[in-house]
Amino acid sequence: MYKRPQCLPSNVLERPQQHLHKVSALQHWSRKIASFFSRPARSSLWLYKRFLRPIHKEAKVLETLSTDALDTYRETLKAQLRKNGVTDPLLIKSFALVREVSGRVLGMRHFDSQLLGGLAMFHGNIAEMQTGEGKTLTATLSAATAAMAGIPVHVVTVNDYLTARDAEEMAPVYEALGLNLGVIIHGLSSQERKDIYAKDVVYCTNKELVFDFLKDSIVLAGRTHQLNRHAERLKGNQAMLEQLMLRGLHFAIVDEADSILLDEARTPLIISGPEINQEDQQWVYQQAMSIAQKLKQNAHYKVIAREHRLEYTEKGEEEVLALTDGLGPYWVGRVRCLELVHQALTALHLFDIDKHYLVDDGKIMIIDEHTGRVMADRTWERGLHQLIEIKEGCELSKPRETLAKISFQNFFRFYHHLGGMTGTAKEVMPELWSVYALPVVFIPTNRPSLRKRTGRWVLENEQLKWTKVVQRIIELHREERPVLVGTHSVAASELLSEKLQAAGVCHQLLNAKQDEQEADIVAQAGIPGAVTIATNMAGRGTDIKLQDCVEKAGGLHVILTELHEASRIDRQLEGRCARQGDKGSFEIILSLDDAILTQAYVHWMRFVLRLPLPSFISRSLTFGLMRRAQKQLEAEHVRMRAELLKADERQREMLSFTSSKI
Repeated sequence: MYKRPQCLPSNVLERPQQHLHKVSALQHWSRKIASFFSRPARSSLWLYKRFLRPIHKEAKVLETLSTDALDTYRETLKAQLRKNGVTDPLLIKSFALVREVSGRVLGMRHFDSQLLGGLAMFHGNIAEMQTGEGKTLTATLSAATAAMAGIPVHVVTVNDYLTARDAEEMAPVYEALGLNLGVIIHGLSSQERKDIYAKDVVYCTNKELVFDFLKDSIVLAGRTHQLNRHAERLKGNQAMLEQLMLRGLHFAIVDEADSILLDEARTPLIISGPEINQEDQQWVYQQAMSIAQKLKQNAHYKVIAREHRLEYTEKGEEEVLALTDGLGPYWVGRVRCLELVHQALTALHLFDIDKHYLVDDGKIMIIDEHTGRVMADRTWERGLHQLIEIKEGCELSKPRETLAKISFQNFFRFYHHLGGMTGTAKEVMPELWSVYALPVVFIPTNRPSLRKRTGRWVLENEQLKWTKVVQRIIELHREERPVLVGTHSVAASELLSEKLQAAGVCHQLLNAKQDEQEADIVAQAGIPGAVTIATNMAGRGTDIKLQDCVEKAGGLHVILTELHEASRIDRQLEGRCARQGDKGSFEIILSLDDAILTQAYVHWMRFVLRLPLPSFISRSLTFGLMRRAQKQLEAEHVRMRAELLKADERQREMLSFTSSKI
């Protein structure tokens, strides 16, 4: 039960948040052991099923009420929630009310699976709901209930497109419940953000939310406890308090929780200050790039592409120190020399145009690897951005000073109440529990899934892969079935587009360069014979509406052209088809040139392909090796996230002895 504290006046609750405490080794391992043996599907789901009958019973009563009578019921319920907190009887009434209001204003009443998902999230769990089960509507149950109880609510999504879309679709529900709805997207001013965060329910992206939190932390100079702010109010320092945007971190519902809480948690969020005019330092970046270009791969350094890192050889370190000897004061010190040249090598070999960034109007624009979208006004740190500008011949931007940073893990653990939903949580249950203490509850589907896998292909090289993909698209296009092809990068999507254009196949292209046309492209992706090529932009949250005749032809067909760094991302793309009991199918077409493979795996897979085995056996063996490589990469990313969290916690411990900012 979540109950708003009654012992403090509301003005003291202006910006409350939990304060992180150090997790002991005993707590850490007990969580890991509990998550290994726990079976949330069996142990937790029945707790929420007991609510279904009372909710439906209450809903039948509400169906008979007039609009005026329902409004009176709503106001009475809100008063009870604010006075008593969300007790079980009031939770039942609230869910029944939200369901009835949704039915009246949207024509959609929540299914049992959605009610279960809402209950699971409200009680602080991650609800695993299969793709297409209506998570957008599900979120209204928990969000509206908490908001009616006077608790500020943040509904967190992965990108601006989904934020605006979900808020627009659900706005009539909140309005009918007498709640104010706000939307935070990129480009808003500080005052606009402050006004929006003052509303009852706020839809926002994870990055915008965290950056606003960091900006508030800079204003507070690290004094984030509510008693510090109460003291400032008593001193009459109202000017500082009025600069704050957020009211606090009270109640959050995280959509696509595995992506936001885990996948994107490998990179800390950093907020920088004004540009620093350091011409000498910019010249140093030029020198670092020149030195890096003189080094030889394998002799001086090794590139581990699948782990997105590189390392020096012993000979390479000696060569760097020799080349930097006598270059000036910026090149004094072994660590600094090696770090600068390492960053230059990283820019040269680990960051590719049209995959990790675009060049737009002479500027480097970062592409979010998880969403496929451009991250405007964002830069890489520690000189990497300037080095990539040198690589692409762009005008060199000035470096910025780091003012504050935080990891996603630590940020979301600040919330008093945290729940979430996703279609792919099963694989990361132990990590969600060990980091956030969030159990996973598996929600049954409303209708049986009709999704079919029609094939798995692993071909010798990339050329054969694209030939096979084009062949399958042409076959399906003739059958008048819509096709969605998922690619891993902008460059790959444009390459396939060129091949389809040469074959005379009309198609739509959706990547970071067409993000403004996203809604129109997605709207046309479900018509008969439509062919859509898309990066990760068409993965999570994208709902492709199908015309009736498409269902008879077999539904939407999805083609995966490369395994991602996590099998959960692949499952999200597969989940674009066969939603809510519709027909649909998918297939996987891969090659030995895919980035996920190491040379050792490529060697063994070539060996298997050349054996005189039946085709279905060789396909199964090679695909099994691909999945094994993917699992190893997933394990490496778990390790990286754990190291980042430890580093973040160590930094906080050190800063706790100073007045430094977060």
